[in-house]
Amino acid sequence: MRSRGLNYASAPVDPVNVSVTIDRPRDEVFAYLSDIANHAEFSDHYLKHWRLTRIESVGRGAGARFKVDVPLQRFSWADMTFVAVEPPHRIVAVGRGGKFNRIKTTAIWTLSPAPGGGTEVEYMVESEPPLPTDRLMEAVSRQHGWFKRKTRKAMRRLQAILEEGEDRGARATIAGL
Repeated sequence: MRSRGLNYASAPVDPVNVSVTIDRPRDEVFAYLSDIANHAEFSDHYLKHWRLTRIESVGRGAGARFKVDVPLQRFSWADMTFVAVEPPHRIVAVGRGGKFNRIKTTAIWTLSPAPGGGTEVEYMVESEPPLPTDRLMEAVSRQHGWFKRKTRKAMRRLQAILEEGEDRGARATIAGL
C-alpha cells in the first residue's frame, strides 16, 4: 500500500518578471549589470546591507550577500552568485535565502536591442521554497504584489542611474571595508 505522506518536493513560486527600456547602448548596460557591486545602487530600497562574497565583483563567480527587507520575515538574509555572464545579452545568478539558506533562487537579466539604439532589460526572479512553511512565508511576502512593486522600482532606478546619471546609492563592498 502506498503512503500518502506530505510531499516536500520544492516547486518554484510564480516568477516575477519586470522589464524596462534604457536609452543607453546594450554594451554599456551590460557592463554596469555584470558588476554585482552596482546592484546595491538601484535595489537598496528593499535589498539592504550588501556585502561582496569575493574581492572581484565583475563577471562569473561574483557574488553578494544582502538582507531582503520583507515584512513579516524572520530569516531575511540571502545571497546570489553570477553563474553565467554572456556578453552582451544575458546574466544568470543563483542563490539561496530564508531559514538555513534552504530556499533556492534564480535571477536572469536579458538584454536586447530596443528601437532607437536603447536596450530592453528583462529581469526575471523566481524562488523554490522546499517546505510548506517556506511556501507560506513566500506567499505572505508576495502578498499584494509587494515584491513585484519593489522590483519594478529597482528597474526604474536602474534606468534613471544609467540614463540621467541620477544620484547612485552606495556600491556593495567586502564586509568591514
